[in-house]
This record gives sequence, structure tokens and C-alpha cells, in this order.
Amino acid sequence: MSETPTQPREGSLDAPVRHPVDWQNPDFYDEEKFDAEFRRQAEVCNSCRRCFNLCDSFPTLFDAVDESESFEVDDLTANDIKATVDGCTLCDMCFLTKCPYVPPHEFNIDFPHLMLRYRAIQQEKGEIPFADNQLVKTDRNGTLARPVAGVINWATDKKNTGVRTLINTLGDISPDAELPKFNTRTLTSRAKAKRDINADAPAYGKRKVAVYATCFGEYNKPEIGEATLGVLAKNGIDAKVVYPGCCGMPELEHGNLAKVAANARKVAKALRPLVDDGYTIMGLVPSCSLMLKFEWPLILPEDDDVRALAAATMDFDQLIVDVAKTEGLAEGLKPLKGGITLHLSCHSRAQNIGQKSTELLKMIPNTELNVIERCSGHGGTWGIKKANHDTAIKVGTPVFRKALDHHNTFVSSTCPLSCDHIKTGINTIQSDSAPARTWHPIEIFAKAYGL
Repeated sequence: MSETPTQPREGSLDAPVRHPVDWQNPDFYDEEKFDAEFRRQAEVCNSCRRCFNLCDSFPTLFDAVDESESFEVDDLTANDIKATVDGCTLCDMCFLTKCPYVPPHEFNIDFPHLMLRYRAIQQEKGEIPFADNQLVKTDRNGTLARPVAGVINWATDKKNTGVRTLINTLGDISPDAELPKFNTRTLTSRAKAKRDINADAPAYGKRKVAVYATCFGEYNKPEIGEATLGVLAKNGIDAKVVYPGCCGMPELEHGNLAKVAANARKVAKALRPLVDDGYTIMGLVPSCSLMLKFEWPLILPEDDDVRALAAATMDFDQLIVDVAKTEGLAEGLKPLKGGITLHLSCHSRAQNIGQKSTELLKMIPNTELNVIERCSGHGGTWGIKKANHDTAIKVGTPVFRKALDHHNTFVSSTCPLSCDHIKTGINTIQSDSAPARTWHPIEIFAKAYGL
């Protein structure tokens, strides 16, 4: 039997473990204690530098150290720290794919949650801009926009230089950023339409599924949810659509942890009866699935409803692939002409479930599939801001170039916001070269079924 090592190890081969976010402890908001912790973790990051090409945070940090008098983190200024935090999109890729020093390693590095702590301090001090805090109120904004969706979409269109210029000024939004469109009919209202459930499908009567609409599916692109319901019905699953409220990811990006916790309690409590009745909760957007599975349990580790919901949640592609492997899919998938370019978003990868959308689309027969596994640079509301949009394009350029090189008919991302960003990025590299529309993977799968 080998002896237990007593010396510190260089890196770790153990599975990453994430500690709960200690946001209810007053020390969490203590600026001196944050500064000390930032410099402790930055010291490790500076000595390693494996994450230099992930996002803009790490080059910003390393450049600040290299340009300092002592070449050490001790000389970092408050502005250097803020600039490092401002470059973070909370994609989690450094924690999950690059860093050898995450817990249980003794160095205990969790860079994304360190950035989150800084933003929570900003939120506590009232330093988050008013417009930013209004932009992330997705349920309120969606509810107000729904009756006048056509007018809102006209006003926010990039071609409408008059009104859009005013919106850009008030919201500090980049004129080049594509803003999400709103819809007059929500997903929950559309889901009331009768669907023909395929009684001949292998999974008929064997699954209970509740589709968590997400704010994007509910207010912005309900077509994603309709395609999902169609695919599930084709496979014998009569799914419900539920939407008690937003997952709070936009609020998380701005450090409003109290609001995220409130959303988590509300949604988890509302969905608990379904979970107890054996339903799988299916997320339409990876960022939302990530919140339900991982972030909520770290913010409210003692909440039994949150823990139960996390255990019952699956991403859209994860569930369909599970049906395929367990019961088998219904017949009827047909080849799609022109090929598919699939981008795997960071929050799909952060769930640590493998390339489920790749597996999903590979089940479409005789159809070329090219996969891109790299950050698109969007980062939710981060990428549309005037201060960040150029950086978002820079970070995503390798994705845009690959998508352009593939020349496929279908360009898709597991993240619907990344879809629009990739389209913008392709046209930035080569004018008018992006396809007329981009696709969510489940929409492509529904099309292959002829739905």
C-alpha cells in the first residue's frame, strides 16, 4: 500500500470541489480581506499563467504584474484589480478546464467566485450602474415588453440608428451589439396548445418531464421551447412547461446575491411538488441549467428544495441523449443538407456532462457536423456593453473564423445569446458572410424530424 503523501503536490488530479459562497458572512464584503485574498490567489495565477488565453481577465492581470515596479502582485493597484474583474464573464472555464490548483488542492483557487465576490462588494456599495441593474431585471422587462414587442424590436434594431442610438447612450450599450428580440406570446401560453404524443415511441409513458422555460425561452425566443416540446412529443413524452421566474444568472453577473437567493428559493419551492412526483426538470438554456444544478446549491447549501431541484435538473441535450441511450429514439430523423457548425458554450461545458449537443446532432443521419469548443466571448449582458463589446469580439474571433471556414448551412450554439454574437462576429470578420439566421441545437434536431 502506498503511503499518504505529506509534501505539497504540484497541481492536483482530484475532481474539482467547489466551496459554498459565504455571501451571508459580513467578512465576505470586507474590502481589506477581499484585497488580501485577491492577492493570494493572483500570486498563484501569476506563477502559473495557464489561463493566459481564456479571456481578457488573465492577460490584464499578468500585464499589470509585468508592468509593475517589482513584477509582483504586491504592486497591483485598485484600478488593476478592477480591470481584472471587469474582464471576467463568469464562464467558469478557468476553474473547470485549466486550473490545477482548485479545491481540494491546498491552494484553494476559485477565480470566478473571487470575481463574484468583488462584484458583490460593488453591489453592496451601490457602485453597479443604475442601467446595468435595470438591464438584468429580465422578468419585469419581458412582461413590460411583451404587449409592445414589435415596437421594442424596432427600437432596438441596429439599423434603427435614431432610437437605438438613444438606447445605447442610456444603457451604455455597444451600437454593434445584437440585442435579444421580444415576443408577444410567451412559451407558457404557447405550450397550452394540444400536441400529438407519439404512442409508438420507445419512451412513451416512461418519462415525466417539466420544461423550465427560462426567461429567454419565455419572453425572447419561445420557438426554442416549441421545438423542444415537438421533439419530446415525437418521442412519446407529454411534457409540461413551467416558469416560476428567472434563474438569476443576470443578477449573479452583477453580484446581487440576495436577489439570486430569492429567485432560487421561489423557483425551487414552486417546482418541488414536480420533483417529488418524479419529474425531470429540463433546462432550455445552459446558463440556467448551470444555475439550478450548481450555483444555487453553493449559494443556498442548506436549502432542501434547492438541493432536490439540483438533483432533478438536466440540460435539454443531456435529457434527449439520455432518452436515446435508455429507451431509444423514435424513428424519422432525416439528413440535413449543407452541414452543421455547432458551438459548445462555456456554460454547457461547465456542467461537466460531456459534449451532449454533439452526441445529439450526431444522431442525425448522413449530416456533416463540425464542433467548436471555445468561448464565443459573449458573456450574457457583459458582451453587449460598450466597454466590453470589442473585447467580446476579440475573445470570440477564433470561433467566428472556424464557423466561417466551415461554410455550413446551419450555424448553432448551445447558448442562444452566443448564436447572435457568433453571427455578429462572422460579419465583423467578413461582411455579410453570416447565415440569415442561427439555430439552437434542439431546433436543428426538430427540423431533422420534419417538425
